[in-house]
This record gives sequence, C-alpha cells and structure tokens, in this order.
Amino acid sequence: MKSLTTTVARIIFAIPFLIFGIFHFMNMTQMAGYLSEWPLAKFFVIFSGVGFILASIAMIINRFARLAALLLALELLIIILAIHVPGLSNPDMMQMNITAILKNTGLIGGALMVAGFSKN
Repeated sequence: MKSLTTTVARIIFAIPFLIFGIFHFMNMTQMAGYLSEWPLAKFFVIFSGVGFILASIAMIINRFARLAALLLALELLIIILAIHVPGLSNPDMMQMNITAILKNTGLIGGALMVAGFSKN
C-alpha cells in the first residue's frame, strides 16, 4: 500500500506535466497570445514547457524529485501571479482564470507534498 501512496502517486502526479510541457510546444503561438504584451512571449512559453517536461521526468525517474517538485511549485505560482491574476481584470475571462488559479493552487500543494516525501 505504501508504494501506491508514494511511488505510484508521484508518477501519476508527474505524467500530466509531461503532457502540459508537450502542449506548450504544440500550441506555442496560442499560449504566447496570453502574454502578448510581454516581450519574448514565445521564449517564456518554451521555457515553462521545458520546465514542465524536466520536472515530470525527474519525478518519474525519482532523480532530483525533491528539487524538481519545489521548482514546479514555484513555476505554478509564477504562472498564477503573471497570467491568471492579471486575467481577472477581463470580465469575459474571469471564471476561467479563477478556475485556473484554484487548479494551480491545488497542483502547488501536490508538488509540495511530492517534495516533502522525496528523499532526493
């Protein structure tokens, strides 16, 4: 049972971030549109996509999983503060941004739990 709540849980938590990272590359132009007023918007989409992929791989193979989970939590916090909180000012997008803030907050909690349970 312990492996189900540690090893399997860590891997299941990590897999969606691998997919999120791949989506950053597949939908780069659309995602960069959320940062249209930022210079180097595509760079930030690529950078965050790479972060998701590397964090996912590190957690899946359990190498530097603690550091990866902490950096993932930081990345998600930055996304909340840089994209979703400013997006609350758009009445048409407010509901979507509130949902994204809540989702990412929960994922931050999960990443911090992975960091807390990881030994390396």
